[in-house]
Amino acid sequence: MPEDVLVVHGGTPLHGQIRVRGAKNLVSKAMVAALLGDEPSRLYDVPRIRDVEVVRGLLGLHGVKVTDGVEDGELVLDPANVERASTDEINVHAGSSRIPILFCGPLLHRLGHAFIPDLGGCHIGPRPIDFHIQALREFGAVVDKTPEGMHLTAPAGLHGTKFELPYPSVGATEQVLLTAVLANGVTELRNAAVEPEIIDLICVLQKMGAIITVHTDRVIEIEGVPRLGGYTHRPIPDRIEAASWAAAALATRGEIEVLGAQQVDMMTFLNVFRSIGGEYKVTDTLPPRAGSPGTEGGIRFWHPGGELRAVALETDVHPGFMTDWQQPLVVALTQARGLSIVHETVYEQRLGYTEALNKMGATIQVYRDCLGGTPCRFGRRNFKHSAVIAGPSKLHAADLVIPDLRAGFSHLIAALAAEGTSRVYGVDLINRGYEDFESKLSALGAHVERP
Repeated sequence: MPEDVLVVHGGTPLHGQIRVRGAKNLVSKAMVAALLGDEPSRLYDVPRIRDVEVVRGLLGLHGVKVTDGVEDGELVLDPANVERASTDEINVHAGSSRIPILFCGPLLHRLGHAFIPDLGGCHIGPRPIDFHIQALREFGAVVDKTPEGMHLTAPAGLHGTKFELPYPSVGATEQVLLTAVLANGVTELRNAAVEPEIIDLICVLQKMGAIITVHTDRVIEIEGVPRLGGYTHRPIPDRIEAASWAAAALATRGEIEVLGAQQVDMMTFLNVFRSIGGEYKVTDTLPPRAGSPGTEGGIRFWHPGGELRAVALETDVHPGFMTDWQQPLVVALTQARGLSIVHETVYEQRLGYTEALNKMGATIQVYRDCLGGTPCRFGRRNFKHSAVIAGPSKLHAADLVIPDLRAGFSHLIAALAAEGTSRVYGVDLINRGYEDFESKLSALGAHVERP
């Protein structure tokens, strides 16, 4: 669309302060969890992003009343009148999000039926839902595939099971958690994902009355309970957005303070950021005292001057380097002296955005080989999933088309770092995961405008 364009006048370092809210990858799942309760839930610090609106719409279709609370970013979710939605209504959301798959367990518990439309999301690899469907069948669900999607029923109810994931998938782990908490008996999940957002979802479910134990070696045990109540929860901050702004500070040779960012969930990123040559300072939140309103903590990121250093980097499941961090950071690596190596082991098609960076003057070569020692799911499946970045490169303006959420923010960072005026098309896709990013850019002194 003509209006879905951002004109970026690059070459100006970003300086200033912005704030991140609750993690996109937790907030939407916590909203789904409200379906499991028989009392209202209250969620704080919810970002105004498109994914939240999609989940809000899906919940509304199923009879969950979602209203804004008194506090900015507060949602109240009342599941008192859960009802079955028509497939036509659900299909309105088909292609806009991958969240519908996570409604299955809660809806099977509440209604005995669930429907999955065609799923969307970012085009970074197939991300099949096989793990989800297999897990649901283990719980006792019956899956009927139709041209419009999949219909699920549970004629004998859902029961606990023992299940091992072939790969520690975040989505499949969420599926098991949201299904097992009300299933009859005990569920043992092996090779589970243990990302901070997973642990925070467990905290949400525990507040509702669930009994969940996180053992060593990626084993999670869930003891099913007969009922769950509501929750009141303030989610962990969005570590992906925080790292994206950190990369923007480094690429533009600027300084950005990210209020709300937490060190504990970003330790791996912070180590790499410092190895490259970036600097940061962590500040803690101070509570109000007599005569003082208190201060919100965060992390201040900046380019200290001089040259950045090349690094070898491999993405991995938590506690490794997060796959969503590599795309913004690669833009900064185009400014580092030497050869940087990035081995992407999580998503097989996540390096396509480098073509646009090369168009802007970067020197990035992608390979099918595994350029690293971390176990990789697709090293011999003909996917270009390793990159070598030669730098430093002088970036120049270009017209860019955003292919997916994280690549989109990387393109935006590149346009901000480049000399000249770029036009970034499809920029509204960034709203899926970055709240009010244009206002934040203005607050940081960026020169951007809608044509």
